[in-house]
Formats: sequence, structure tokens, C-alpha cells
Amino acid sequence: MKKSVFFGAVATAGLLAGAASAQTLAEVQDRDSLRCGVTTGLVGFAAPDETGEWEGFDVAVCRAVAAAVLGDGSKVEFIPTTGSTRFTALASGEIDLLARNTTWTFSRDVDLEFEFVGVNYYDGQGFLVRKDLGVTSATELDGATVCIQTGTTTELNLADFFRANGMSYEPVPIETNAEAQQQYLANACDVYTTDASGLAATRAAFEAPDDHMLLPEIISKEPLGPLVRHGDNVWGDIARWTLNALITAEELGVTSENLEEMMAGTDNPEINRLLGTEGNLGEMLGLEADWAANAIAVAGNYAEIFEANIGEETAIGLARGLNAQWTDGGLLYSPPFR
Repeated sequence: MKKSVFFGAVATAGLLAGAASAQTLAEVQDRDSLRCGVTTGLVGFAAPDETGEWEGFDVAVCRAVAAAVLGDGSKVEFIPTTGSTRFTALASGEIDLLARNTTWTFSRDVDLEFEFVGVNYYDGQGFLVRKDLGVTSATELDGATVCIQTGTTTELNLADFFRANGMSYEPVPIETNAEAQQQYLANACDVYTTDASGLAATRAAFEAPDDHMLLPEIISKEPLGPLVRHGDNVWGDIARWTLNALITAEELGVTSENLEEMMAGTDNPEINRLLGTEGNLGEMLGLEADWAANAIAVAGNYAEIFEANIGEETAIGLARGLNAQWTDGGLLYSPPFR
């Protein structure tokens, strides 16, 4: 079957960038900063605060990788990308890492030649509507106008869902979450659809969030995670194991508050290997022994990052759900540090 023009173009760019990508670690170290692709702005996940400082759940991943590699989580250049520009930015080498609510799919992994280094949020596509629309289920949306970001998996998921339910809809294409919010609040569309976590973040930013609701249906699997280019296994390993370090730290009870105490040595060999006080895991990655400790020190372990940015005590109000540790009935699971 003939490839789409978009996929073919980005795949070609990926091939051209392949040789350069093999030296990403050296380039980041020589530059003394990590170039991280993020969303154009999604509160709780990646957005600049009132001083222009980027913060959020995905931002924390960027800072953790920077700390692991450079010893300083502040050495990050955040580059905003849209659903349409994010893959070209990564393939061309404009960014070193993409940490932007991006779904791991077959075609993105294989055809676009990217390497997803793990899942930092298990999600699914949902629907946001005004309560005065008078619907309680997505199966009641026949004939609705739907705001949808271009260049995303949500376009195909939406088409599949409406076709399967014998319904029609009118798409209202948008490029960014800010544009979607503007169009939705201006009644240019009846519904906004994207990852349910993104809808929760968007709704929390409304002046009257209680006038809006997420419908109960989740119509897809959206494993979201950071990604790098194919062809540089060393860089992929660093990004992968930095994410795993945050997850493992939660499982083992290593937090930002007790990190210094744990660094003095513990009776748990895996904690010692994780923090670099035993073994040579850092050397295997070409990093300092305390690479993982540096990553954890930036914003804490996975649980601390989750709760501070998108957890139930924040305006976003997300429960752990599937993103709980495997020991608590969730899907969060890191291979062992040994």
C-alpha cells in the first residue's frame, strides 16, 4: 500500500538525520543543554508559568533527562511543537527528545523510525461537551461539530467511532490546544475530543469548568510517552532508563525528601544500584554514577511528579488509575535495575 505523503516525508527526514542522531549524547554534552520538544501549552503537562518558566508532567521528564546527562535539570531548551510539527522537529534533529503527550503506535515506531522509550501516562481518547448540550453519552453526538487537532491519532479514532456507531459529524480542524479551547468556548464546535487527560487539563483552565463535562466513553488506547530517533541506542537507553528510574524510585520508596539519606547507602541492593552507591550502571550508560539520583532530585519520583502536576489535589484532578504502580493494580512497571 502506498504511504501517505506526510508519513513518507517524515520518514525520509528521519533517514537523513540518522547519521547525526548516533551522536546525540555527545552533542547534548557539548552544547551543555537538552533540546526538548513539548506541546504548545497544556496546563499540568507542559506550559510556561507567569514568569515564562516551563512546568508540568511532561516537562519533568525533560528536566530529569537533562539532570541525568548534564547534572542540572535546568539545562533544557523547551521547543513548542504542534501535532503536525512534532515529528519533523525530532526527525530533523531540531530537538533531541520529544516529551509531548504523544501516542505510541506501530506506524510512528516503524514507518516514521522513532523509538518510544516507555510510557509515562496511560490514556484514552474522550469527549468534552457543555452540559447544556443535553447529552450524556458519546453515542448521542450524531451530527455534532467536533474540534480535533490535526496530525494526531484522534482523527482516525474519531472517524472509526462515528462510523461504528452509524453517526455523522463535522470536523473543525485545529492546530493547538489553545486554539481548540478558543473555538470550543466560542461555540464553533459542540465537542472537543483528544486524550482524556488533556481534556481534564483544558476543562480545569475554563472560567466555569463546572459548566462542562467529560462524557463517559473512552474510545481508544493512548499510551503516551517520550521518544527519540531510531539509530542511536545509547541515547535511547539514557531516556528510557531515566524514565524507569523515576518509576522505580516510587516503587522502592525513594523520594526527593529522603534521597540524601538513601545516598548514604541502604540495605536494599537495588536502591544502591539505582542511586549509584553500588555497581556501575552509570558507567554502562556513559554517565556519572549518580545520574539517576540527579534525575530524581529535580522533582522527585514518578508519584511526586504526578501528584504535583496533575494529581487529585490539583486543578486537573486526575486519579492514578492505570498509572498506578503494578503493585497497586496499575500498569506502571519498570524492569529491574541490575
